[in-house]
Amino acid sequence: MLLDTDPKIKNITAVQLVKVTYPLVIAKTEDGEFVKVTLSDDQLQDPLFWDTLKNIRKSQLWVPLGRHFHQLLSNDWLMPAAQ
Repeated sequence: MLLDTDPKIKNITAVQLVKVTYPLVIAKTEDGEFVKVTLSDDQLQDPLFWDTLKNIRKSQLWVPLGRHFHQLLSNDWLMPAAQ
């Protein structure tokens, strides 16, 4: 479970991928809710991306997902360093 109390991270939720079948990706949140992951056109056409998603699903890893647009985050759990 994501325990960071920084308000900037409230837009991120942890999910496990439960279905990876082109062109559909379904994820399950920590609360048990199922969401359809929104993918870009580049992601839809990238075979390496799909292989990676299948490996993530098989390994049952938790990955970050934006709450509002249901997009996978490319920067993982990292927040930009404060200046």
